[in-house]
Amino acid sequence: MARAKFSEIKQHILDAIEDGTWARGSKLPSENQLAEQFCCSRMTARRAVTELTEQGVLERSQGLGTFVAGVNAQSSMLVIRNIADEIRERGHEYSVRQIVLRKEPALPEVAAALEIETGSEVYYSMLIHFEQQKPLQLEYRYINPKIAPNYLQQDFLTITPHEYLSEVAPLTEAHHKVQAIIANDVQKQQLKLEDNTACLQILRRTWSRKGVVSFARLVHPGNQFHLGGHLTF
Repeated sequence: MARAKFSEIKQHILDAIEDGTWARGSKLPSENQLAEQFCCSRMTARRAVTELTEQGVLERSQGLGTFVAGVNAQSSMLVIRNIADEIRERGHEYSVRQIVLRKEPALPEVAAALEIETGSEVYYSMLIHFEQQKPLQLEYRYINPKIAPNYLQQDFLTITPHEYLSEVAPLTEAHHKVQAIIANDVQKQQLKLEDNTACLQILRRTWSRKGVVSFARLVHPGNQFHLGGHLTF
């Protein structure tokens, strides 16, 4: 039910923008008002608004509210989206396998990325996302437990980390680094790759208003992932 309401709210907003009901700069109803209108939780309404903000459709102004973005342009070649939604929108089957979900001490690279002390406790998950039962993405993710304290209690077979974090720590900022890599032995096994297969790796840090939320390493088989964007000026 939450997924259906989430999609319904997103489509309602997009339709209102497209038909001119909400022009550029128009202020949207509050999350509480949307939740009441669609008979859902505020978390569900927030997720819909957050994803449209991340996609550049909406923009937030602290203390003022959420508005239709004033410039119709994609601000980055990479847009952060929920991988399960992307796959389903292509009309394909999405599935996931959870490999690891645990707490561990932060190594220097992770501590620096999360802006915490080395050795501090972090939450760690490792998932494989499948499209049509074929591995599409190997996701390593480290979480700041002070910002998402219930991360380890989630069932990531029914909700993706992106979906959960969008609800509890809405994204305000992100940084990407894209690299071409050769898969190591573990990645070859998990992604079912042949020797010397090139992969595309995305290192992603995300922030909420409370600070750095997560540091993720996303590995894709090179022949199954493409970067692109469309800009309108």
